[in-house]
Amino acid sequence: MRAIDVRVLRRCRLLLVACGLLLAAPSLARPLDEVVASGFLRVALYGDNLPFSSEEAGRPRGIDVDLARAIAEKLGVKLDLRIVDAGENVDGDFRLNLWKGDLAGSPLADLMLHVPNDRQLAIRNEQIFLTTPYFDQHLAFAYRKGKLEGFSAIRDIEGSEVAVEGASASDLMLLTAEGGRYRQNLRHFRDFGGAAQAYLAGEAPILAGTRAGIEAALHAAGAAPEENPIVEIAVPGLVKTRWEIGGAVRTDSRDLAYAVGDAVTALIAEGRLRAICEAYGVSFTAPKGY
Repeated sequence: MRAIDVRVLRRCRLLLVACGLLLAAPSLARPLDEVVASGFLRVALYGDNLPFSSEEAGRPRGIDVDLARAIAEKLGVKLDLRIVDAGENVDGDFRLNLWKGDLAGSPLADLMLHVPNDRQLAIRNEQIFLTTPYFDQHLAFAYRKGKLEGFSAIRDIEGSEVAVEGASASDLMLLTAEGGRYRQNLRHFRDFGGAAQAYLAGEAPILAGTRAGIEAALHAAGAAPEENPIVEIAVPGLVKTRWEIGGAVRTDSRDLAYAVGDAVTALIAEGRLRAICEAYGVSFTAPKGY
């Protein structure tokens, strides 16, 4: 073989090895023993997701933040928290934070919280494995008792404005309810915080969102519960009005998922997760799993 052929072959081999390493690195999981040996658990949480996770004055706070700390404590390690932006869909968030990573080579998370505990989501994302759910999420409404005589059915919206976050589950539910009958009643805001502020300022007599979000907003504002009842109304349609929230790990870190599940189960049994939720004014109902 000529010298040039040997050099070319050697370069090709080196290139193949390098490519193999680059391809393999993002998929390497941190199973439970590696997490424990390292002394820390890296958890990804969404930013701007009150009352579950957000940053205030540069410090993370919320139900998921406190839960992540409690899980790390149960595993006997420290928490390495990573606040991330929500992408276009959960599938993309899995890819970016759990199994593939970003172009900058940021460290992948061991665990991601606030994940819908959904069979179809798990089936179409073979690279991840869902953990035990820890929260039962519901769509709900709050209303000003002095402005409405009552609120027990979707038709009670007629004649009143509803403050709602645009492009949210609540928004889609109301836009499509009864063939779009209530579209003119909706007042859209960029985020739930804006909708809640408008409701609290008396600009709209009805607030739509998740029960947790509504409860936390009313609690933070010191609004009287008896003057701002929260109701859950059956609204026929394609939008799910109730779902369970859990976590996710890479599929080859299932032992970590089981350990996280054991920690969550213990925190629920001890009443600690309930206490975490109540600190933010949020009621807790243990999820049933799937």
